[in-house]
Amino acid sequence: MRTWTHPDYRSWLRRAGSIAICLLLWQMASTLRLDLGLITFRNVPSPVDVLNAAIGFARSPKLFAHVSSSLERVFAGYAIAAVAGIAFGLIIGRSRHAGDFLLAPLELLRPIPAVAWIPLAVLMFPSSELSMIFITFTGALFPILLNTIHGVEGVDPRLIAAARSLGSTRRAMLFEVILPGAAPSIVTGLAIGMGTSWFCLVTAEMISGQFGIGYYTWEAYTLQNYPEIIVGMMVIGALGMGSSTLLRAAGNALIPWQKKETAR
Repeated sequence: MRTWTHPDYRSWLRRAGSIAICLLLWQMASTLRLDLGLITFRNVPSPVDVLNAAIGFARSPKLFAHVSSSLERVFAGYAIAAVAGIAFGLIIGRSRHAGDFLLAPLELLRPIPAVAWIPLAVLMFPSSELSMIFITFTGALFPILLNTIHGVEGVDPRLIAAARSLGSTRRAMLFEVILPGAAPSIVTGLAIGMGTSWFCLVTAEMISGQFGIGYYTWEAYTLQNYPEIIVGMMVIGALGMGSSTLLRAAGNALIPWQKKETAR
């Protein structure tokens, strides 16, 4: 039977303690309106104010509209990015000619931030919803793509040679050697892509949205409801962390051999 002296419990107690200390320092700084010169807490709401705003938001009828709108946009753009990123990653990782042809323009587009895509997305798509989904897609695409390429290129060449010597077909090579070998990197890319898709969606919603957590956060700033700004930030963080955690759990369930190799 586990007790509170177990290392796992001590670890959780340390984490809870660190969060409590941060909240206490935040409360003191905002209450005292601390001004350190480079940074000031004069207009920063206290944790108590944020908690009251969070309770009010949880009771608001707009909660479902904001959260559901953001989830729909994220998962739509993310699903397209996952399919495209894995497909192109497999092609580029397995074919040098395809890599020479496709990787250069993709690498040129990769450093462009989400904000820079917004004017072009508005011009290209007939509705703001499609433009926001596109921006979410661009945010998730490149982490998935690059991690898939890395995973495919990292497959042990001895496994490929052994499969060929046994007369493996291209289909069997893909599904029985390449994909299982690259799966850990693909799962990592999917988790990272989910986080970046939330970042890009919030940026888009601040400009083009009417509902969504990003729009809620920006509206709170324009109305000077400062506690609600932090509530929006916390909701975004919770949704992003939760979705990434679910993806990692699903990925680990699909690649149980990775756990065995790590345990060794």
